[in-house]
Amino acid sequence: MRYELRLYRDDLPAQAASFRLPPGPVRALYVAGGALRVHCDALRATLGPNTALQPESTVSYSGGSLPATLLRWELVQAGAPQSLLSLEQGSSTLLLAAGMNLDPSAHWLLRCDRVDFPPGGEALTHTHRGGGIRCLLKGGIDIHTQGQQHHYAPLEPWFEAGPDPVYAAASASEDSAFARVMILPRELLGKSSISYVHPEDLAKPKSQRYQIFIDSPIDLPG
Repeated sequence: MRYELRLYRDDLPAQAASFRLPPGPVRALYVAGGALRVHCDALRATLGPNTALQPESTVSYSGGSLPATLLRWELVQAGAPQSLLSLEQGSSTLLLAAGMNLDPSAHWLLRCDRVDFPPGGEALTHTHRGGGIRCLLKGGIDIHTQGQQHHYAPLEPWFEAGPDPVYAAASASEDSAFARVMILPRELLGKSSISYVHPEDLAKPKSQRYQIFIDSPIDLPG
């Protein structure tokens, strides 16, 4: 069945009024900068930079003491309306939408994590067992896949389907990092999704570091 994984960027000024997002999509929220007040389920909290949340019902959020940049991933059925915020101040933008064929009878999980590289770091040629959208947080990165190379700057997104081999080269002069959400087979709960294409790379030192925020079973929307 055809689904879409969408990434929105919401920029809220300090003390912005509360905004409500109804239930429906599978969501992950990641605060890329600033502070954000969130109310969902039984949770009332202020989220700071480099924190994430997976709301399972209606969620409302408002500006904190600092302007906030929120990255908001939503998994929806293909053709579902966009969920842009209507803001008097600030902005809400759909950065990227990527189609995904997911079997509704299979079991899935959502993983939201962050990958950091030192200057000159790299991710050796690899695949993943599921697709996902990445968004660069800082530095720079070159993604080599399917015979093409693309450079990404901070807050630029890209989609990786999973089975296509990818080589990633981070900036040579500064630290780099990206946040991502992947939709993976549920059997990978708590396990790595990466496979290295070249057997000689398995024993090589790896420069990337991972920080997992959400690793949670999901029911597909619809």
